[in-house]
Amino acid sequence: MSTTVGTEQVAAEDRAAPRRRRRRWLSWTVAALPAIWAVIRIGGLEQGSFLTQLMTVTPYGAVLAALTALVLIRRNRPAALVAALACVVLAACVAPRLTGADQPAAGGAPLRVLTVNLFGRGDAETVVDLVRTYDVEAFSALELTPDAVERLDAAGLKQLLPHRVLQPEFGATGSGIFAKHPVTELTGLFTPLGHNMPAASMALPGGSKVEIVAIHPNPPLGRMEEEWNAALRALPSASSSAIRVLAGDFNASLDHRAFRDLLARGYVDAADRVGKGLIPTWPSGRTLPPIITIDHVLADERVAVRRAEVVDVPRTDHRGVFAELRLP
Repeated sequence: MSTTVGTEQVAAEDRAAPRRRRRRWLSWTVAALPAIWAVIRIGGLEQGSFLTQLMTVTPYGAVLAALTALVLIRRNRPAALVAALACVVLAACVAPRLTGADQPAAGGAPLRVLTVNLFGRGDAETVVDLVRTYDVEAFSALELTPDAVERLDAAGLKQLLPHRVLQPEFGATGSGIFAKHPVTELTGLFTPLGHNMPAASMALPGGSKVEIVAIHPNPPLGRMEEEWNAALRALPSASSSAIRVLAGDFNASLDHRAFRDLLARGYVDAADRVGKGLIPTWPSGRTLPPIITIDHVLADERVAVRRAEVVDVPRTDHRGVFAELRLP
């Protein structure tokens, strides 16, 4: 009797062993995913379209890593620890965007900038209301069509921002800069890749000047990923001889190495500087709420950011970004 029971126990344990090994390997596989994500993010190792797009949702990767650690804690503690470490790394990358940073002592002219990807049909009345409410001096408009220009002017933009450098086109390629003060188009500043990206020098009251560039590269989808990287590399660096602001739809977030490399060339992200760098801007006006932050106002690092807001504009799939700056 005891011999039979012992044999049955051994047989049961033999059958259970493969299941335990499978569960263990599954636990390690699940833990490895956020760990690999963290390594790619912290090392700036994204290559190709998929990993580049994955970096855009890194804030959610930190949450996923935390949930993974909680699920594995009773099944495989070493694997849970790996997931927890991945969570710490990813959280360390994104958490600073929730707090403001020190500002330079800038005592120059104020500059209020708005950027909106209009999607060709953004509500003109809302845009003009935003320009009026925030007393905007420079408006960077992306996916700007000739019809959109007419609607904006009919809604009153011509009176508020009479100076402009426009390159409107039907479809997504059009862009433009509307200004409160006189502007001069800048040519040869850089080679735009993707959509139209006009640049202008705006003369401010008091004699100072600031350069504004409307930004809109193609998204890093499929084969366009290489072009997207090249487009961000081609954007002009900050200059000691001019104060420069880049505003628009970068199709990039702070979790992209290419975007961080651009910032390292002398810029700060206005929303990030005041603790609003995690507010998503796309997609807007859909059943799915905004989930990623790809619209930005970048300013010369010598510029102080007094305020930044993410604003809703009906009939476009992007939220706008407003920044109140103080020049050095």
